Amino acid sequence: MIALIDYGAGNLKSVANALDDFEVEYIVTNKSDEIISAEKIIFPGVGEAGSAMSKINEQTIVESIKFTDKPLLGICLGMQLLATFSEEGNTKCLDVVQTVVKQFDSTQVKVPHMGWNQVEYKNRNNLFTNIESGENFYFANSFYVPVTEYTIASTNYGIIFSAALKKNNFYGVQFHPEKSGHAGLHLLKNFIDLC
Repeated sequence: MIALIDYGAGNLKSVANALDDFEVEYIVTNKSDEIISAEKIIFPGVGEAGSAMSKINEQTIVESIKFTDKPLLGICLGMQLLATFSEEGNTKCLDVVQTVVKQFDSTQVKVPHMGWNQVEYKNRNNLFTNIESGENFYFANSFYVPVTEYTIASTNYGIIFSAALKKNNFYGVQFHPEKSGHAGLHLLKNFIDLC
């Protein structure tokens, strides 16, 4: 069973549609016990970091996310919330991945970053199994995670930043796999089957 976390800031419908297409068992939940008992967790997100963290704190699901030993995939804002801190609203995040989420410089690039970008990776990892490096994925973000020791794929939008992260059982993707056509759906299936 996959737990699809609903904290009021997720792009739940399109992720749920993809899971329906895969014919996998999942539950949409914001209950700690259901998250803890799931085999895998998907942590989607669209919106603003501060209000998202407020919701997560209100729903008392911080610990069930932060301390899980199950494979967890953060999508877009969900990936950013795995960081220590976000410049968006000066928000203290979950501190799973020790990094600071930065804002794009609007004097250098158009903000938000919207559209298709090439994602490059150097080392094979389960998330990108049978996906070519340089494949295009769909992004929609005004903030980004810099390249860190946990970066497993990157993209270039004025600067090179993290397109995907991995730390132990935690995975994150800045792009929206559920909106990224065949490659994105393949990545989601890789998470379900291989991670």
